[in-house]
Amino acid sequence: MLSKLGICSRSQAEQWIRAGRVSLDGHVVRDPEHPSTLDRKRIVVDGNGLAAVERVYVLFNKPRGLVVSASDEKGRDTVYTVLADAGLPWLGPVGRLDKASEGLLLLSNDTAWAAGITDPVSHLEKTYHVQVAGKPGADALAAMEAGIEADGQWLTARRVTLLRSGEKNAWLEVVLDEGRNRHIRRLLAALGFDVLRLVRVAIGPLPLGDLAKGQWRRLSEAEVLSLAPTA
Repeated sequence: MLSKLGICSRSQAEQWIRAGRVSLDGHVVRDPEHPSTLDRKRIVVDGNGLAAVERVYVLFNKPRGLVVSASDEKGRDTVYTVLADAGLPWLGPVGRLDKASEGLLLLSNDTAWAAGITDPVSHLEKTYHVQVAGKPGADALAAMEAGIEADGQWLTARRVTLLRSGEKNAWLEVVLDEGRNRHIRRLLAALGFDVLRLVRVAIGPLPLGDLAKGQWRRLSEAEVLSLAPTA
């Protein structure tokens, strides 16, 4: 409930509840799984009632080297390190980009909207520009679209296009409608190609555009609606 209200993440809510900071109808409840409904219970955190939270939707151009996590056990910089002074409420990442990947990352406190984007059933396309060592030929691109088994999982790309190539490397545009852990890197590795850079440039109809690395902006209402589930 706290997460759905956009107050905090599920893990933060669990910590608060176990610490006795949350009460329901005047009674402290330390069980995060305690059943309740928003229309029947008054939730108080640290003695304060919960005010309505503004729904915030942010597009962030993630630089390489940042971890997509609220905190990191190894002490590495996270996307929240960059956004710390932005004056934004708690926001959760909508999907992930690994530490070495760059580009379009969505963050929001609207958990229902976020779930609709990340739900595999939606098959929402994500577009990446990928620099690889070597020059993949037509056969390699066709194999990526046909699919390859790697580590017991079937990995495939919806579309793959050669953007440009040089003597030692090439840039591909790869479109996915599903997202497994390190999906593109594993798919290309199975074909013998190392990924040098991986940049997400679009989610569905929403492009990264010319937003500079490390910068963010709020989505317009039209952009938010364009990514919402249609069903």
